Amino acid sequence: MKEKNFFFKRRKNVYLRDILKKINFENKIFSKNILINDIQNLDVAKKNDLSFFHSSKYINLLKKTKSNFIITTPTLSSIIPKSKTKIVVKNVLVSVAKITEFFYPSSLNDQFEKNYVIGTNKKNYKSVNFGSNVLLGNNVKIGKNSSIGHNTIIESNVVIGNNCHIGSNVIIKKTLVGNNVSILDGAIIGKKGFGFFPSRNKNIKYPHIGMVIIRDNVEIGCNNTIDRGSLSNTVIGKNSFLDNQVHIAHNVQIGKNCIITGQVGFAGSSRIGNNVMIGGQAGISGHLKVGDNVKIGGGSGVIKNIPDNAKVMGYPAKDIKKFILENK
Repeated sequence: MKEKNFFFKRRKNVYLRDILKKINFENKIFSKNILINDIQNLDVAKKNDLSFFHSSKYINLLKKTKSNFIITTPTLSSIIPKSKTKIVVKNVLVSVAKITEFFYPSSLNDQFEKNYVIGTNKKNYKSVNFGSNVLLGNNVKIGKNSSIGHNTIIESNVVIGNNCHIGSNVIIKKTLVGNNVSILDGAIIGKKGFGFFPSRNKNIKYPHIGMVIIRDNVEIGCNNTIDRGSLSNTVIGKNSFLDNQVHIAHNVQIGKNCIITGQVGFAGSSRIGNNVMIGGQAGISGHLKVGDNVKIGGGSGVIKNIPDNAKVMGYPAKDIKKFILENK
């Protein structure tokens, strides 16, 4: 099920020629009025959406994409089907960042909200138990029998399900929370991800227009930081439990029934399968796939994909039996 994102307002009536001006792309072929609906990843883009292909490891998604307009590099342009319109640029991700900001003008604004419902307007939340100094933004939805701790801030359009317990000093923005979820003290959920492009004169920030989605029966430990997605969403699967001080970067997807212990860090866009257990202080590099039923020992460094049912440990993480033999 694809949840609708109510957190960012998209510019309407965007034409391809206007988009190309933003990235200084000049080509008379695109001078006519071609209306572009949105910018999306290859796997979810529709025919009138703009998408991008910047690495050959996404070739399977390229073959299936419905998008008719693909931003790519000179090296990869020959792979794109002739039926698609190719927009060839030097740096795909920098161009995507500029175009995303054009579609979503407020996407780089991550400052605190100025307008809150002071005093929580309790008549709209009759079955919710509030602590002191709770601030709610506009159109926040909180389900029955939930509780919100002291000094917690919940920004506009956040949705929290039934029987949820939110601790004190928690900040939640750009997030959808399922039922029976516990978020313990000090967690920060839905902030922008750490995405930018280094430059000598000025680093270019990457807009983050995704959400955080927390499924049913999840527990988020104290002082967790969970970044929202860039174009796609950051997702915590059903029945997964996260210990204290876990960091989850943008676009990470964690499966069902996972156990993540203290001080584990996930770099962006990694996908974690179901029933995965990760020991304390392990690190998962970006854009990796960890299979189902995997066990990762504490302090491990995962720098490549891990297949289903594997048990690994060490840096770089390797089969646990091999690790033990090497470290007798």
